Amino acid sequence: MTQRVNDIIEEARKLTPAERLQLFDQLEILFLGDEGHGPPEEIQAAWLEEVERRIGAFERGETTAIPHEDVMAELRRSVRRK
Repeated sequence: MTQRVNDIIEEARKLTPAERLQLFDQLEILFLGDEGHGPPEEIQAAWLEEVERRIGAFERGETTAIPHEDVMAELRRSVRRK
């Protein structure tokens, strides 16, 4: 990591949690673009709707859960293969 990046990280550590969130949102837009993503409030609302939909499907027995340990083990295997 360059000294410039280290300096930026150190400055980011001095930010309040709310300021860090703003910084993160701006970096995300910088790297991913903002087309189709919308404002953070809209994104949060969309995720909340999706979470509620998934919980409802689980509670109705339409889907099953996979234990966290199994998911992480599969993810580790997948990363090692690459």
